[in-house]
Amino acid sequence: MSEIEDNKDQPAAEKKGAHETVVDRLVFAALREQTRARRWRIGFVLFFFLYLTVTTTMVFVKSDSGFMVGGEPDGEKHTALVKLSGVISSGEEGGSETVIAGLKAAFEHEDTAAVILEINSPGGSPVQAAYIYNEIVRLRQKHESIPLYAVVVDIAASGGYFVASAADRIYVNPSSLVGSIGVRMDAFGFVEMMKKIGVERRLLTAGENKGMFDPFLPEQADQKAHLQSMLGEVHRHFIKAVRDGRGDRLAKDEAIFSGLIWSGETAMGLGLVDDYGSTQSVAREIEAEDVVDFTPGTGLLERIADRIGASIGHSVSESLLSSSGLNPTLY
Repeated sequence: MSEIEDNKDQPAAEKKGAHETVVDRLVFAALREQTRARRWRIGFVLFFFLYLTVTTTMVFVKSDSGFMVGGEPDGEKHTALVKLSGVISSGEEGGSETVIAGLKAAFEHEDTAAVILEINSPGGSPVQAAYIYNEIVRLRQKHESIPLYAVVVDIAASGGYFVASAADRIYVNPSSLVGSIGVRMDAFGFVEMMKKIGVERRLLTAGENKGMFDPFLPEQADQKAHLQSMLGEVHRHFIKAVRDGRGDRLAKDEAIFSGLIWSGETAMGLGLVDDYGSTQSVAREIEAEDVVDFTPGTGLLERIADRIGASIGHSVSESLLSSSGLNPTLY
C-alpha cells in the first residue's frame, strides 16, 4: 500500500517542482531586466555629468594652456586673449563672427589692461579678414586706453597677416611664417584630357560669361584678363590695409607685396613685425600677467554638429566656386 501511495503523490510533487522552476525563472528574468535598466540609467547620468563637467571647465575654469576662460570683474587688471586659429572663413573657428565676438567682449571687460590677438592662420577669405581688420580699427578707436597686440604663433600668412597689420604691435617667434601679401585663384583645365577620352562638355548658360573659367572649356583671353583685374583690385585693398596699419615701419621694398613669405627674423627687418614674443611674455611686459581667454566657445555636441555642417557647406561652396573660377582667397 505504501508504494501505491508514493506513486500517487509523485505527479503532484513533480508539478510543484516545475511550477517553482517557472516562478524562479520569471523572478530572475525580472531582476536581470531591472539590473540592465539601472545600468543604463547610471550610464546616462554619468555621461551627462561628464559632458557638463567638460563644458563647464572649458568656459569657467583654467584651460590646459593655463589661461582663465571668461571671468567676472575682480578689480585686478588682466591681459585679454582672443585666438584666431585656422582658416579665416565664415562658419569656421577663424571666421569673423567668432573672432569679433571675442574682441568685443575683451575690450568691454572693465579689468582689461590690453588685448592680445593670438594668430595661427594661413589665411582665407579676403572679406572675412577685412571684417576682422575693420572691427579691430573701430575697437581701438573706441577704447584708446587699451592697446591691441598681435602675437603670431606658427603662421600669420596672407589673410592672417591682413588681420595682424591692424594691431598696435606684432610679435613673432624668429621661426614664425609671416607675409604672403597676395591673392590667388585656383582652377584646372581638363580640355585635352576630355579630347583623349572622347568626352564632350555640354553647358547651357544665360549670360555669355556665366561659364567663365569652366575647367572643361578652353581658356578665353578676355575672361582671364577680367579675373586678373579683379584679383589685382583685391590685392590693392590688401596692400592699403597693410600700409595703413604698419605705416612708416614698413621697409621701402616692393617685394613685401609680391606674395612672398618670410621667417619672423626676416620679417622684422622688413618692418612687417615689431619684436619677438609670446602671449605670456607680452603679458609680462605690460605687467598684466593674468591672461583671460575671451575666445568664444560652444558646447562639445554643438561644436561637433557645427563642424560637420560647416564642413559639408564649405565643401559644396568650394566645389561650386572653384568650378566657376570665382573664388579669390588670401592663402
